[in-house]
Amino acid sequence: MGLVLLIPAYRPGGALPALVEAVRGEFDGVVVVDDGSGVGFASVFDACRVTVLRHGVNRGKGAALKTGLSHIAAVFPGFGVVTADADGQHLAEDVLRVGGRLAGRSEGVLVMGARQFGAGTPGRSLVGNRVARGFVWLLLGRRLTDTQTGLRGIPPRLLGALGRIPADGYEFELDMLNAAADLSVPIEEVPIATVYEPGNPTSHFRPLRDSLRIGLVLARFSLLSLATAALDNTVFVLGLRAGLAVAGAQVAARMASVLFHYPLARGVVFQSTWSHLATLPLYLGLVAVSGTASYHLLGMLREHFGWTVLGAKLAAETGLLLVNFWIQRDLIFRDGRRG
Repeated sequence: MGLVLLIPAYRPGGALPALVEAVRGEFDGVVVVDDGSGVGFASVFDACRVTVLRHGVNRGKGAALKTGLSHIAAVFPGFGVVTADADGQHLAEDVLRVGGRLAGRSEGVLVMGARQFGAGTPGRSLVGNRVARGFVWLLLGRRLTDTQTGLRGIPPRLLGALGRIPADGYEFELDMLNAAADLSVPIEEVPIATVYEPGNPTSHFRPLRDSLRIGLVLARFSLLSLATAALDNTVFVLGLRAGLAVAGAQVAARMASVLFHYPLARGVVFQSTWSHLATLPLYLGLVAVSGTASYHLLGMLREHFGWTVLGAKLAAETGLLLVNFWIQRDLIFRDGRRG
């Protein structure tokens, strides 16, 4: 497999041309994207002596990566891509190690250069990674050491999906993990050195804003469940007001929820390509089991704690929410994990 090195850069220092010079001979091509750094940094990019693509204004790391990936797909079709940061955090030997692992796996894996976070890690980097790592584990089912690493080996079969990701900021790199899950691309981590300059001055990661954006990207996968819960409880309350017993109101609410939730979960959230014959029976089985569990939990909370009907229902189904999500993600709609 041929390999191209891609480095997005915004106002880089001398570490960028030094890295390019150290590894350029081991790649079939090197592409650097100047993400609107300005004329004051032209000499740094000129010193790289490789293909430099330029944005007129700063558009974000994700946008720079997509610009580079689009260029590579046109000029180097079928090649794998190794991405690295321009701020001196990646050693040349680690870049080459990730590239070697990617080239050595003919079936195609997403290779992640995993930093080890310890006492010397800047606080903003530590907080950002922990937030992202928790979201990835919770919502995508991936236990990764370093979800935000910029050192990655991307197989050719993943490149097309990355071009369709709308995100332009740091959240692009987490969307990449979701794209890998959708295409059943395995993820492998390669331990790399953890390098930070004193004070981490050349990093452009903004811990509060960028961590919130990362969280919102991943939280969108739970928005459908929240909307479904609102519909379910509305129909449940209306059923009670119309004179239905608790069991009858719950059945009516669950039927409305199924009609709303199933097509959106299958097509939008989990993007399953399996037929309805494969997914619908499993989904309806989950609805039946979950509904039964919710009904018994509701009764227990009312009998032993004196809760109102609606309060008990909200508590019971909130407790079941993550279980339902994980079953849908890992069994019903996640094509590559079935079996």
